[in-house]
Amino acid sequence: MNSNQVKILDCTIRDGGLVNNWDFSVDFVRDTYEALNNAGVDYMEIGYKNSPKLLDADGCGPWRFCDDDFIREVIPEKKNTKLSAIVDIGRVDPSECAPRSESPFDMIRVACYLKDIDKGLDLINQFHNLGYETSLNIMAVSNSINSHLVEALEKIEHSVVDVLYVVDSFGSLFPKDIAYLVKLFKEHAPSKRLGIHTHNNLQMAFANTLEGIELGVEFLDTSVYGMGRGAGNCQTELVVGHLTASRYDMKPLLKLIDDRFVPLSKEVEWGYNTAYALTGLFNEHPRSAIAMRKTPEKDQFYPFFNKLTSVETHSDI
Repeated sequence: MNSNQVKILDCTIRDGGLVNNWDFSVDFVRDTYEALNNAGVDYMEIGYKNSPKLLDADGCGPWRFCDDDFIREVIPEKKNTKLSAIVDIGRVDPSECAPRSESPFDMIRVACYLKDIDKGLDLINQFHNLGYETSLNIMAVSNSINSHLVEALEKIEHSVVDVLYVVDSFGSLFPKDIAYLVKLFKEHAPSKRLGIHTHNNLQMAFANTLEGIELGVEFLDTSVYGMGRGAGNCQTELVVGHLTASRYDMKPLLKLIDDRFVPLSKEVEWGYNTAYALTGLFNEHPRSAIAMRKTPEKDQFYPFFNKLTSVETHSDI
């Protein structure tokens, strides 16, 4: 693929919010938007568009719900970088959402597991009818490589969704796996533009994103300084640096990292760690590693390995 055809979607505030409970200041988010815009990044995912009435999230920052009026106050002048938000099945009421013509958002992304694909496509239809660009992000795809995935892809092919995402939720995939999945997605949903969302449990996020670019994946999810749940995501600055010969500029991101993300990284933890590597190797959700990193035994990896591999741990599966 010609690198000029790709789109970078930075999801720092949304995915990074899983690290600090979306407790970003307005100035932090505003500075992030300005740096992303100056760097030429195409989209900024500023948070979730879920409904407070459907989700008990006491203590969460405002980026967990992203009220339109609030977002307009944060970013009074939207520039070249578009805004996106993500929604979860059962946690959003589309009837509460304004049409795109009256909203600061350009794209709404629907995240769902394979079992909820019909519900996900129903939400896609509703947001499409409101005028938004849409994407469908099939989570935990590493646990979904079966005939049901093919059936879902064939449904997606006949839907109105704009972008279909390969999502490595557990950070357990390698480039060969990305190649297999992209081929499968293209075979069964050939009319859809593809995106990729990677996590860095096995330090494969950048390599997997590059593999996606080589295979014609157009939308690249990234986050500044890799900030994201657990081991974090593919770094925005790495992808921008790789594509610098095109329309992107790395320098505004480096200044943002110096001013904002290095200080923040001393307060909250994200990024590669052996605990996250173990959950990645076992193709498991990193929740157990996240919990372990909050205990006094956070650097005791041998007993954590034993826990992950014990029969008792998996007795309810």
